[in-house]
Amino acid sequence: MTIASASSPDAATASQGPSPGHRRGRYKIFLGMAAGVGKTYRMLQEGQAEAEAGTDVVIGYFEPHGREETIAQTGGLEQIPRRRVTYRDTVLEEMDLPAIIKRAPELCMIDELAHTNAPGVEHHHRYEDIEDVLAAGIDVFSTVNVQHLESLNDQVAELTGVRVRETFPDAVLGAADEVVLIDITPESLIDRLAAGKVYPAERVPAALGNFFKIENLSALREVALRQVAEDVENTRADPGHDVHV
Repeated sequence: MTIASASSPDAATASQGPSPGHRRGRYKIFLGMAAGVGKTYRMLQEGQAEAEAGTDVVIGYFEPHGREETIAQTGGLEQIPRRRVTYRDTVLEEMDLPAIIKRAPELCMIDELAHTNAPGVEHHHRYEDIEDVLAAGIDVFSTVNVQHLESLNDQVAELTGVRVRETFPDAVLGAADEVVLIDITPESLIDRLAAGKVYPAERVPAALGNFFKIENLSALREVALRQVAEDVENTRADPGHDVHV
């Protein structure tokens, strides 16, 4: 097992490049205990490395959250423009699935796989969009926090007092070719939050007083590590499924 963290990008494992001919894309998920641990940063960092190695890479969907260090990691990478969807007199921006399929890159990076799409697009959930991208033979890097797993919804609500509304089936994580846990300590995450690297300054006090309490983050980290440990056990029965912590 490889040890990797947001502060040690050199520990990353290289993804395999696409093989000739049509086949299902390879799926790599960057998993974290909470927002701000560095999932998207790491995903983009590895995407940059793939592009430098000659892979045709695009960003299918990227949620910047105003994080300048993460935004900087998109430099030089092609981004598929979002499409605008009108819902109840409000214009929303969503990932453009047809444009990604038409563009047909070798690797597509798609942030926040548990996202719920606006009505009127192909699928209700982004993880379903990703399934179409994989079926088209395109490799995918994506990100998600552990509390979005359906099987953990009640447990996370009990531990943190917050019920997550957007969830995804555990089978999505189990079907990924590779899962990388971006693991940092709760103290380090709180330091990042206090420094304004996760949310705008006006949101920090409320976050620290609610979801980002040290006891919540410690519980979520334990849940994330336990989830990966279970995946490691499953990996022994399925050598094609890689898990890294």
